[in-house]
Amino acid sequence: MSIGIGLRAQKGGAVFVAVSAASEILLSGLVDTAGEGDRLALEPYGVARELGATAEAAAAVAEGRARQERAAVSSLRAVIGRLRQKPAVAALLVNRAGWISDLIQYSQAWPEHVPVAENLAVRDALRSAIRQCGIELVEIDEKSLGADPRLKTLASSGNKPWRRQEKLACLAALTALSSSPSSAPCR
Repeated sequence: MSIGIGLRAQKGGAVFVAVSAASEILLSGLVDTAGEGDRLALEPYGVARELGATAEAAAAVAEGRARQERAAVSSLRAVIGRLRQKPAVAALLVNRAGWISDLIQYSQAWPEHVPVAENLAVRDALRSAIRQCGIELVEIDEKSLGADPRLKTLASSGNKPWRRQEKLACLAALTALSSSPSSAPCR
């Protein structure tokens, strides 16, 4: 059975939905990128903003991002353990913020956009975790996801994702499964 996992980044981690190629929801929840009380991993750019444009701010971001990555790897491995099978593909939802090349400078210049930098950092941690877990990574622009009749089928079975983030993660997983060569059934 092929499994896809869809992930939508948010502060502190990602909402995930794992689905089978037969469009069954297998598991949903959160992949954490910050441990309880670990503000540096939760919001490294918020901490850096408070420190100003200093070497200390850059060091804090580097440490916070390293902690995010470790937490993401550990959390994703725990999800895989609960699935009892490694997903064939992981679909990470992205948007058009990839043009931002220096997140520290961006956070310092526009404090109201610190949450954008935080989400981009979470996505990077998830990318790394997916690679370290040996799962094929597919990035999907969430604006490209349209209506999908499979969500209606899931809703009628009582297994529907309830929140917007879960619906998007589910759609991403279904889309990635249907387009991934590694998720094709054996013949």
